[in-house]
Amino acid sequence: MNRGLVVVDLQNEYLPTGKLPLTGIEAAAANAIRVISHARDTGIPVFHIRHESDEGAPVFSKGSTGAEIQPAVAPESHEPVIVKKHINAFRETDLKQQLEAANVQEIVVIGAMTHMCIDAVVRAAVDMGYPVTVLDDACATLDLTFRGVTVPAAQAHAAIMAAFEFGYATVKSVEDYLAA
Repeated sequence: MNRGLVVVDLQNEYLPTGKLPLTGIEAAAANAIRVISHARDTGIPVFHIRHESDEGAPVFSKGSTGAEIQPAVAPESHEPVIVKKHINAFRETDLKQQLEAANVQEIVVIGAMTHMCIDAVVRAAVDMGYPVTVLDDACATLDLTFRGVTVPAAQAHAAIMAAFEFGYATVKSVEDYLAA
């Protein structure tokens, strides 16, 4: 089955110097570099997703440094960059058409944020019939707060990964994925 790698929103905004720093983003990006390199070395097509908000938005503002893809995981010239304005990378983009054009039949997902854009793209992909593998240690998120309860990033991340494993996706570490 032909595999594609979907790299979601590994943008400067999520780095410690950005406006929305994520817990563990540097470790996730370091793992992402390994996965992207492996994909390139083995001929797996890489699809980069970049969130972009309207100019002047508080985060991911069009044309801002924060909206740029992190240099360490920058796309090569032949790799498509799908720009999205919504949480779900399939919504109002040509991601599905790009996957079909590359004859991708299953996808591997890495990136940020686990509880938002990763969650949305995984569930949408599965709903469209794609088998999905998520590399949990190449994803990152942040602490969440709801009605005065703070959920640490590690627990929010684990809850989403557990939900994926329960009924949506295969979840692997980068080490296990690369060893397979």
